[in-house]
Amino acid sequence: MQPFPLNMKSKYIISLIFISGIIYWVVNPFYKVSNKDEIAELVEPEIIDSTVIVSFSVVGDIMCHSTQYNYAWVEKDSFDFNPIFKIIGKYLQKKDILIGNLETVLAGDSRPYSGYPFFNSPNAIAKALKNTGFDFLTTANNHANDKGFDGVKRTLSALRKINILPLGTSSLDSNKNYNYFVRKGLRFGLLSYTYGTNYNENALSPRKYVNYIDTVKINKDIQNLKNRNTDVIIVLYHFGKEYSKSISRYQREIVNKTISYGADIILGAHPHIVQQFERFETNNGSLDSGFVVYSLGNFVSNQRWRYSDGGIVFNFDIKKNIYTDSVYVSDISYLPIWVFKGKTEDGNEYIILPSENYSDSNYYNFTTKADIDSMKKSYYDNINLLTSKSNYPRIDKLETID
Repeated sequence: MQPFPLNMKSKYIISLIFISGIIYWVVNPFYKVSNKDEIAELVEPEIIDSTVIVSFSVVGDIMCHSTQYNYAWVEKDSFDFNPIFKIIGKYLQKKDILIGNLETVLAGDSRPYSGYPFFNSPNAIAKALKNTGFDFLTTANNHANDKGFDGVKRTLSALRKINILPLGTSSLDSNKNYNYFVRKGLRFGLLSYTYGTNYNENALSPRKYVNYIDTVKINKDIQNLKNRNTDVIIVLYHFGKEYSKSISRYQREIVNKTISYGADIILGAHPHIVQQFERFETNNGSLDSGFVVYSLGNFVSNQRWRYSDGGIVFNFDIKKNIYTDSVYVSDISYLPIWVFKGKTEDGNEYIILPSENYSDSNYYNFTTKADIDSMKKSYYDNINLLTSKSNYPRIDKLETID
């Protein structure tokens, strides 16, 4: 048999390649379809969620008594307040917006640091708060004027340098405070006012740079925010009677007026004790139903007596439909806390603890039997005080962040 000529062999090879291709297509019928699907996935437009959720946490009084900065002293003019937040820090850092009441001033080391009654604290406490996740600190409170106008200016400068925004005081004019913010497309306003400041004979004009509770001004500020199409207006008050478990007539009057002006959420500080939560129907507000917490209690201090040795972290989520601009509160919760003061393996410390852990005496190896007893009382006290008029807010737990 004669071999195929070269041209015939070429035709034979081509035929084999063609037949092999047909067989491969039959065995793998979706090869080209799969490839098209992969390409389609690359060019498909991104689908944007129609809603956003912004999580807020707000805490009460952040104080710095002399014992606190003595415990935080490291060497020379060096202080470390970070251990205070080492247990609760991860919980707070999960929040989109974290707000607290800074009830001291940062007037610098050119004058002595001091505790009660005229506070001046090291900048290191603000740095620790920043490390813990704080975005805003209210500076309109009765201690705002403890070191006069210089103390106000120095505090504002120290906070802004570490990107914490102060609320309620100004180095120029208290009528020109910046109070409009945006996070994830949610437009929110934060307003902060105090009933007054402590008497300081060296600084007698605090109204020029501290927001006092003035209903005419408050109404004007709220209307200005409404004119900017603000989604949620949150008002933070420093008011009430210290160490009182009951709200005062003055608190009630101010809250009612604030609701009538169109506020959505009202949160209070100053009594150093947790006071009640209430819901209300808003007056032309963005939310159909708003709420008030008259006092959040202490976040950290050297006040060791019952009711003042702890407080709550108050949480709420605001949900917004970015296409319709509809806004509502999607969740409200709180975490009861208690402040430990004592000796640990690292030395003398203050540590903010979730008071829910009172039931396990071995949960923290540095707590004593007396600590556990105080933590237990604080846990139930704060629950009872907050929910005395409403059982709505749910109790949160620290482990829910894991």
